[in-house]
Amino acid sequence: MPQRPILLGVNVDHVATIRQSRKTSYPDPVAAAAICELAGADQITIHLREDRRHIQERDLQILRRTVQTRLNLEMAATADMVKIAYEVKPDTVTLVPERREELTTEGGLDLVGQRDQVRKVVKTLRDAEIAVSAFVDPEVEQVRAAHRMDVPRVELHTGRYCDARLEKDRARELARIVDAAKAAQKLGLGVAAGHGLDYENVVPVAAIAEIEELNVGHSIVARAIFVGLDRAVRDLKALMAEARR
Repeated sequence: MPQRPILLGVNVDHVATIRQSRKTSYPDPVAAAAICELAGADQITIHLREDRRHIQERDLQILRRTVQTRLNLEMAATADMVKIAYEVKPDTVTLVPERREELTTEGGLDLVGQRDQVRKVVKTLRDAEIAVSAFVDPEVEQVRAAHRMDVPRVELHTGRYCDARLEKDRARELARIVDAAKAAQKLGLGVAAGHGLDYENVVPVAAIAEIEELNVGHSIVARAIFVGLDRAVRDLKALMAEARR
């Protein structure tokens, strides 16, 4: 019996990164998002960082008006970001850790250690009827913490799996993702996954039945340089679909 389809959220941050490197008006992440949706993306994901290194508030505002699927806003759990989310009303907010000096998000949000702060943010967002997800390391205790603070959905950080070079290390990290996904589903949480996924490593993660959605950005934009954005999205969607057969 075939498994249910797995959804793809495409992160267009890296389109904005190229634009911001020269402070031009192109390439436009809004146009990129439209191409991704036409190619089959089920969601558009953006990270509005506090230092505005790639996505800008104007991008968020326009995407809110133009995205036809779902708009997922990754953001730090701060008062300033909550205010922006409250005003723009994305379909989903994914709470992520953020350090200004990091090249990209380096790990999951520590829900165990930041319980009170995150709980307050979650309540504020849910009261505004915004769906909330927390980006966490694939650890059962983090999943349980999400459940305790009424976070309805988790996105499991797949970075350590993707970075593993030895087969035994990759197998161990994949097992951690499986265990966390199963724990989340048993607690009634929605489950997504992402970070570092590409065309070579995505299939084992996409095959995990409990995972409903993957969020992928860098590898899609990188592949688009050679084959175009439409083809890059379709190729990854095809791999994900094959993993579910």
